Amino acid sequence: MSSLPHGPVPRTTWTPPAGKPPLSARMMRATWRGLPAARYDIGWEPGLVVPAADGSPLITDHYFPRAEGDFPTLLVRSPYGRGLPWSPMYGMLFAEQGFHVVLQSCRGTGGSGGRFHLWHNEADDGRAAVAWLRERPWFNGALGTVGPSYLGYVQWALALDPPPELKAMVVQVGLHDPYALFHTDGALHLENALLVGIGMTHQHRGMASMARATLRLQRRLRAITTARPLRGTHLSALREEVPWLDDVMTHPDADDPYWDGASLGAAAERLSVPTSLITGWHDALIDQTFESYARLRRAGCEAALLVGPWTHTSALQQGWPEVFAESLGWLRGHLCADPSGLRATRARVHVGGEDAWRNLGDWPQSPATEPWFPAPGGHLTQQAPTDSAPLATFRYDPAAPTPSVGGPLLSRGAGPRDNGSLELRDDVLTFTGPPLTEPLDVVGPVSARLRVATDTGYADVFTRLCDVDRRGRSTNVCDGLAPLRTGEREPSEVTVAMSSTAYRFSVGHRVRWQISAGAHPRYARHPGTAEPRADATEFTPVHITLHADSALLLPRGATATDAQDASVHDA
Repeated sequence: MSSLPHGPVPRTTWTPPAGKPPLSARMMRATWRGLPAARYDIGWEPGLVVPAADGSPLITDHYFPRAEGDFPTLLVRSPYGRGLPWSPMYGMLFAEQGFHVVLQSCRGTGGSGGRFHLWHNEADDGRAAVAWLRERPWFNGALGTVGPSYLGYVQWALALDPPPELKAMVVQVGLHDPYALFHTDGALHLENALLVGIGMTHQHRGMASMARATLRLQRRLRAITTARPLRGTHLSALREEVPWLDDVMTHPDADDPYWDGASLGAAAERLSVPTSLITGWHDALIDQTFESYARLRRAGCEAALLVGPWTHTSALQQGWPEVFAESLGWLRGHLCADPSGLRATRARVHVGGEDAWRNLGDWPQSPATEPWFPAPGGHLTQQAPTDSAPLATFRYDPAAPTPSVGGPLLSRGAGPRDNGSLELRDDVLTFTGPPLTEPLDVVGPVSARLRVATDTGYADVFTRLCDVDRRGRSTNVCDGLAPLRTGEREPSEVTVAMSSTAYRFSVGHRVRWQISAGAHPRYARHPGTAEPRADATEFTPVHITLHADSALLLPRGATATDAQDASVHDA
């Protein structure tokens, strides 16, 4: 009978291969400024084959510091390929700071075997990757994860049943609920859905393929988004069948069995792995980040939140020095016992209008809200109305839909934009407050309570908070959309979540409330009937009447720069 060994089994000696990262990655790395100096030379071990849960080969690249000693490991799983920009941004930058980085192509992408699906395989394949890591001689048992967008989704998939080695997560502009990426209460996020389809289909094939597909979409966007019906029209840009994209566009009901298992929100409800969340005020996934943060805090999990002045893509471009520093500090703090890069507060947010960063004890600061009411003549006032009489009516024609301007898009048009031309349209209402005599800080979730009637019973309502400067320029701050189902000509009340903000309206500026019936092609246009948006061929114009007892609800949470002893390390 053999006896069990005492203590840990010695690891096999590992001889690092001589390969260098690809030249394209090294050239891109050399162009970046404002990043910390490299601590180590790095090596590259490309094309490793890791078995997925079903045995499919997952192609994996390994970046590592060329130095003696133990280093923690970062697992980065991506459906977007392992080349630019992921190779320098995650492989090289983190390896040169003292991490093994395992950059793996998800099933069915980047040369990996099997078939890609938006959510069916990531949990099992993530666990398979960790099982493979346990057998590597260089793996010291300390594991972290990092990555943006869908690379955040695969982190939440692993966190559903986190392996004991998982010590830290950094989810950047991340996804946990595919339904909410594509729909708001049945309203299809049309432009974002098309861009996700482009990214998932072409980006793992290289930047040239991605660029060509993006240009095709830009040239054909109007024709695609105004087609009747919408179903299948994306083929001219993607140039191939993408069954999952048709499926997500044609399943608008969150309770449809099609979406079973898609949301990974439950992972945060019981997680104990320290998690850093990063987003931007105009990120298409910002509300998912706030939902994840709230769940982590309720679970007592150590969590940090960074919100910058970014869109989904600019967080990884103009915002990358801040995002990288935040990510590196968190990973060093929890994988290397080096707390020097951790902040003293749980939340750090950029305040728009002031262009300043503020450290907050938590997010949101306060649930208190302040109502602003529409009034005759396009005024916005804090004086409550005395009745619920009809105030203003406009006509929405889905054949000539109200266009989208800026906001949380995945396209280049995202972010704050001049809303002047939009607000001149007959199908857009605006209500504007008086010039402010002192700064107004709006910090937290914004919403609108509308009392509206329609003449068909079917419509959307789109509502937006804007800042009007001293020159009269109107800039979007945050917004939201909700479908309406009303009795014909009988008013109904609807509450529209307008996301969140941290924004200072300066002295002399004015608060503006903008109301319309859509933002196309950000959202698929409402046909004015009960017909599903993806299948609608007949459109009916709608008259929408706003009543005086509607209100814009602005949060007035504290924005003190000190956090009053609320440490990010306290659960």
